[in-house]
Amino acid sequence: MKTTAYFDAIRRRPDRSIIQDAWIDRAIRAPLREIRQADGRIRRWIQVQEMENRYLRVILLEDGETVHNAFFDRGFVP
Repeated sequence: MKTTAYFDAIRRRPDRSIIQDAWIDRAIRAPLREIRQADGRIRRWIQVQEMENRYLRVILLEDGETVHNAFFDRGFVP
C-alpha cells in the first residue's frame, strides 16, 4: 500500500492506529461511495462491521492508490 508521509505520521495517533490495512484496502477496491474533491483527491467510504458498523473514510491522492488519510467519519450518511 502506497502512503504519504502525512498518513504515516498521523497513523501513530491512538485513534488512527486501530485502523487496519485490510479495511483501507477494501475502501480502495470496493467503496460504498466515492467523491472526487476539487483538488483531485478522492474520498472513499466503507462500513466496518468489526467496529460497530462505523464508516471509514479513506482519502487518496489523485492517482487513486496513494493513501493520504483514513479515519472513522462520524458525519457520514449513506
